[in-house]
Amino acid sequence: MIDDDRKLCRLVASYLEPLAFDVVAVHDGRLGLERAIDPAEHWHAVILDVMLPGLDGFEVLRGIRQKSAVPVLMLTARGDETDRIVGLEVGADDYLPKTFSTRELLARLRAVLRRAATAAVAAEANPPIQEIIVGDLRVNLDARSAALGATALPLTPVEFDLLASLAKARGRVKTREALLDECRDRNYDVFDRSIDVHISALRRKLGDDAKQPRWIRTVRSAGYMLVDPRAE
Repeated sequence: MIDDDRKLCRLVASYLEPLAFDVVAVHDGRLGLERAIDPAEHWHAVILDVMLPGLDGFEVLRGIRQKSAVPVLMLTARGDETDRIVGLEVGADDYLPKTFSTRELLARLRAVLRRAATAAVAAEANPPIQEIIVGDLRVNLDARSAALGATALPLTPVEFDLLASLAKARGRVKTREALLDECRDRNYDVFDRSIDVHISALRRKLGDDAKQPRWIRTVRSAGYMLVDPRAE
């Protein structure tokens, strides 16, 4: 639990510990981030306040998400919608204003732990694809690289994420909104119509004719679709 309210930390610990939770409290944002991402410590969940000394909760959350998928339940005295949206977009699994009851905290904590356990089982049963091949195009998700035949494609981070998203859905339409959401998850400066600009740049690097693209097709009023030109 990363929260500078020591009384609240003691209250939460005294409630959760008889229910088989081991609770460790840290009262500074920077130290909390260090503990949360320490590979020697295996946390099942993090309860994180927004208003913290050292680093605020959003910065702590960004740091956690760069290193870990541990479930994060955010607490804040500020219940305004903007804070809730920012927390969820940065990567919080749930969000609870500080006027919570301990029973609600427990219910939400158990819910994020259940979702994490379900996701872990699904990931084990369906290991992530490391490379996607569409015709002569190879997209390596681990190395974040792509090649067309023997030629490496010099893609920007946004272009790679767009190509990877389209490749995962090869043969199916991806809406602009879906592509935008996936790029936003990585905190790139991407907005609605800029998707079209990035797609145009991606087509050029794939050697597509702008008027008759072979790899990335525009589906009017729907979005974009990656196809294998040889199959066509």
